[in-house]
Amino acid sequence: CGGQLMADPGERAGGAPGSGRRCIYDSHPNGGGLRALLTAGGYDVSELSYESVLGADTDIRHWRRKFAEHMDAILATDHQDRRYGDGTINGIVAFKSCYPNNDFTGPGVEPGDPDAEELTVANAKAAYRALLPHFRARPDVLFVAFTAPPRAEPRRDLKDRLKGAFGSGPTPADHAREFNTWLTDRENGWLSAYALPNVVVFDYYDILTGGRGNWSAYPTGGGQDSHPSRQGNAKAAAAFVPFINAAVAGMN
Repeated sequence: CGGQLMADPGERAGGAPGSGRRCIYDSHPNGGGLRALLTAGGYDVSELSYESVLGADTDIRHWRRKFAEHMDAILATDHQDRRYGDGTINGIVAFKSCYPNNDFTGPGVEPGDPDAEELTVANAKAAYRALLPHFRARPDVLFVAFTAPPRAEPRRDLKDRLKGAFGSGPTPADHAREFNTWLTDRENGWLSAYALPNVVVFDYYDILTGGRGNWSAYPTGGGQDSHPSRQGNAKAAAAFVPFINAAVAGMN
């Protein structure tokens, strides 16, 4: 869905599996047009996605190792695994996980394990905390973490609806809201003790939930596909441009 956010709206073009640029779409029915908006704003846009070494493995548990082991390559990459040939370094690095990274199994146990396969709130927090030393070492680079897009609300039968009405404890969606709130809470969350201006969080999750619930307000596939719709991605793209402009200004 990151590739869909970047793509122009329209018929699907580019990004096919086996093309070497899977999910880097030129256009897509769910396209948000962010690539074009950023280009119009004076940004040079480079993209990493599946079918590349650096673009593979983008779950929350993968981020610590990716930045710890591949930071220099990430900063020097033009497109997929192609490097700049003139010493250019990316001054902004945006990264996101897809919607399955809101499928929390429970709260977990603090302090959590940043590399654990089980997605608990504690493990996810540990994964993001583990990134900060690597980001602190590159104060010249702006790192932009996207919250993962929300899940589409599943259809529930009568038994599940009654169970929910009488309460059954926090759901995976409740844990997703808790984690994403922590990630974006500058005063009490992930960045509360981080003094540098080179890390920001774009709340893709909250934009797509409308800030009202724990489910996507912009699903596709008749309401059952968690990939955001064109309307949702366009809303996020329009919000991202002033957001990134302000973050860049804060670096100067």
